[in-house]
Amino acid sequence: MQTRSHKLLKKGEFFLLGCALALACSSGRAPWPLEDPERGLGAAAAEVLGRAIRMDTTNPPGDEAPLATLFVDVLRAHGVEARLVETPSAGSKQGRAAAWARVPGHGWQRPIVLLSHLDVVPADPSEWAVDPFAGIVGGGYVVGRGALDAKGIAVVHLMTLLELARRAEPLARDVIFLAVPDEEAGGREGAGHLVSTRKDLLRDAEYLLTEGGGILVGEGESPPVWGVAVSEKTPCWMRVSARGTPGHSSAPTRDAAVPRLVAALEKVRRLETEVWVVPEVAAMFEALAPFAAPADRTAYRQLALALDVDPVFRSRFLSDSGREALVRNTVTITVLEGSTRTNVLPAEAHAHLDARLLPRQGCEVFANQIRAAIDDPGVEVDTLLSFRSGSSPAQTPLFDAIRAVAAEVDPGAAVVPRMIAGFTDAHYFRSLGIVSYGFEPRWLPPSETRGIHGPNERISIANLERGIRTLLRILERLDQ
Repeated sequence: MQTRSHKLLKKGEFFLLGCALALACSSGRAPWPLEDPERGLGAAAAEVLGRAIRMDTTNPPGDEAPLATLFVDVLRAHGVEARLVETPSAGSKQGRAAAWARVPGHGWQRPIVLLSHLDVVPADPSEWAVDPFAGIVGGGYVVGRGALDAKGIAVVHLMTLLELARRAEPLARDVIFLAVPDEEAGGREGAGHLVSTRKDLLRDAEYLLTEGGGILVGEGESPPVWGVAVSEKTPCWMRVSARGTPGHSSAPTRDAAVPRLVAALEKVRRLETEVWVVPEVAAMFEALAPFAAPADRTAYRQLALALDVDPVFRSRFLSDSGREALVRNTVTITVLEGSTRTNVLPAEAHAHLDARLLPRQGCEVFANQIRAAIDDPGVEVDTLLSFRSGSSPAQTPLFDAIRAVAAEVDPGAAVVPRMIAGFTDAHYFRSLGIVSYGFEPRWLPPSETRGIHGPNERISIANLERGIRTLLRILERLDQ
């Protein structure tokens, strides 16, 4: 855990941001971002994002309907066709919904979807320098849970549609805005529900852009890297249940549930999975080779071979957990559940495992590996979440458009097709044959990427504006 002295926000910044919030809250301004276009896209985007963050959409339960309504109202206020799309709302007091909108094009080409999500992960206020749901705007930043993942993305998409709607000349294709609930819990009640029941909203789309990639600011002489996610690892979430004889902890039994679970989890922790370089990762490191350290360039071009025959390179490569996750199935112990009392032996104890599998590998096969490693008939392993992620080709007009815009706005940047170790809602749309890329044009140093699912999440107002203008340029370039 970071200490106060290592927080992203300094005390001076916190004071300025707090003053800005007080002014915004007392002004009574309407939420419409373009009433005064002269103040700039970044300031308008920051205002909407601040309001979005103040709507707590922590999942569970989500409660995303009010935020979806805000987005729909903003879009309609500026003449954009928009609607609220209800989704399953079990356990949600305020309801769950998606926001959908469309700016029509000439219809010469099939549509592109700009996908984001409305829900966020929990935030512990004690770990933050500011209230994570205050939506503070000031000091050049918007701070709060969702600023990066993914309310900030949704607002960039929304502002992009508003800019397109103001233009006299349409694009060749429709641009569809879709902000969905439930992504942080796997998306089954959000994107999954819409893909299975409301394909009409997609209007036979050809392309989709969503989270999962972006622009990593280079350090020193390194160029910025435009990472475009064409594939993702597959989630395989499991519940491990150990059963034993309950009773009083003063007379522990040999088959007590908690010690049995601990023993099983230790075997899981020690499990070493096979190193395997999938084609998507091979292509990623081949593209990175010219920008790697001189000692690694040849190995990057032939990654599978280097990992197999060069023990020094293998050790160096696998010592980085981020790189290791790209060439191995991983499994992490997360949730632990045992007795609720210190002096009681429970009949059952449980743990959750978050496994991430390389493309084209099945969850049940991996679950069987976990069962074999545990090798205890008193322990059961059940699947909680699983789906296949799929991949999209990097040889498309959309990828070419991203590459061309990178050359325009970021000369010398490396544009890299990549696989990400996490997962997004993109797989639902890939299953329909839509070319889906994880890419958002925002320039983040490593220090700011740690805010994703972490404390003091923030995005600069300059980044918001630059992201909107760059996304517009990508859409324009796709027409050419």
